[in-house]
Amino acid sequence: MKPLVRVSIDDVHAARARLSDIPHTPLVRLNAEGSGEIFLKLENLQPIGSFKLRGAGNAMRLAGPERLAGGVWTASAGNMAQGVAWHAKQMGVPCQVVVPDHAPQTKLDAIERLGASIVKIPHGPWVEILRTHHLDGMSGVFIHPVSDPAVVAGNGTIGLEILDDCPDVDAVVVPYGGGGLSCGIAVAVRALAPGARVYAAEVETAAPLAASLAAGAPREVTYTKSFVDGIGAPFVLPEMWPLASTLLAGALVISPEAIANAIRMLVERNHVVAEGAGAASVAAALTGRAGRGRIVCVVSGGNLDGGVLARILAGEMP
Repeated sequence: MKPLVRVSIDDVHAARARLSDIPHTPLVRLNAEGSGEIFLKLENLQPIGSFKLRGAGNAMRLAGPERLAGGVWTASAGNMAQGVAWHAKQMGVPCQVVVPDHAPQTKLDAIERLGASIVKIPHGPWVEILRTHHLDGMSGVFIHPVSDPAVVAGNGTIGLEILDDCPDVDAVVVPYGGGGLSCGIAVAVRALAPGARVYAAEVETAAPLAASLAAGAPREVTYTKSFVDGIGAPFVLPEMWPLASTLLAGALVISPEAIANAIRMLVERNHVVAEGAGAASVAAALTGRAGRGRIVCVVSGGNLDGGVLARILAGEMP
């Protein structure tokens, strides 16, 4: 078993200082009648269209040039790959990314534009990298997309920014893939605004956290592929379980159809393009299950394939 992930508010503050060049993204209100006070934390406006710039940057800057001289690699469906590749390009180090065979072309194109080389493998073996942190033939520093403490701390800087812009927030809803984003944000929010709740948003085609919370221990679930490719896994990583089970107020599970509706709403009402994972938080908040008051939804990314977006805007399910 991998060591348990431990991250403190001091780690998050240190990450913020380390990432001073990363944009502080806007917080805007959702323009939808009857939706209450829902706000959007627009991480889709980062240079790579995703929050992953934060965790990747913190981990790589902590590693330093000597350790990175032999290269860096990660396992990612697209957004963490872009985050690692973006920083690798800035630092002048070689980068490889291992992607599952269903990774969307729009994300693969972005990875190649950033100069990284791509290794594509079936989804099953790809998921095992998240457990083992290893793949035969790969070399260099491995940046885990979820359970690297430095990645979690970098993600936590989003929580600091939410509290800067909305200090009286009542709840934060965060897409849940493996827990690195939601737990990082929860470290910051629970330390500085202990009355605020942090919820995970899961898609019903892959919702291991909800099953694990119900059982009181990590559980595996059936994984079904969908257009919501940035979140969802067959299991909760054991090393993330203590953080997720103690810091998060619950898991809000929504359907792919509800996420498609949220994507359409974001485009039509706020002129915001969110990928499936990024819109999951909005879909969850719109159910009312995050409670009342001032609710912040983290729009984690906007790297959505153009064809998928066109079908959603036409009222279809991709």
